[in-house]
Amino acid sequence: MGKIKTHKASAKRFGVTATGKVKMNHSQHRHNLGLKTAKRKRNLRKGAILSPSMSATVRTLIQK
Repeated sequence: MGKIKTHKASAKRFGVTATGKVKMNHSQHRHNLGLKTAKRKRNLRKGAILSPSMSATVRTLIQK
């Protein structure tokens, strides 16, 4: 029987905490930073936790 392979693009973008929550980084923090306010850039720097409905899908892709 074949095994399900890890989706490598998702594995690089998402991680799983010890309690099983899926964490991610924000997008929109690469270029055109002069247009964005300092508050917006500061909030984009921080990581985020995925919603439970989305985290179930991502967890199957990264298999953790």
